[in-house]
Amino acid sequence: MCLAIPARLVEYLDEDRMFGKVELGGVQRRVNTLLLVGPDACEPGDYVLVHVGFALSRVSEEEAKDQLRILGEMGSAYQEELQAIGESMSLDLSAPDGTVLTVTPEVAVHEVR
Repeated sequence: MCLAIPARLVEYLDEDRMFGKVELGGVQRRVNTLLLVGPDACEPGDYVLVHVGFALSRVSEEEAKDQLRILGEMGSAYQEELQAIGESMSLDLSAPDGTVLTVTPEVAVHEVR
């Protein structure tokens, strides 16, 4: 299963705000934050939807908590998704010019709740 999961933006990891650290389900990981512009621009402490290593959009704290509650009701499917996120180590992205960007999560806490 592949879900977009609400996560709290902990911090940006670079001056250009290309990458940030988010916390989801007790796991902290590095994500690409380039899509968080315009109405989706965020500051640390805000909630974002995360999917395959990208923060896709900003969501309100109320929306995030409601979505997390619903995901929690999914039981084992949600727990397995959180475990997969915690175990994922990197994602290689190829640009049209042939360069490869490797996105590697930083796992500060490896606990699945």
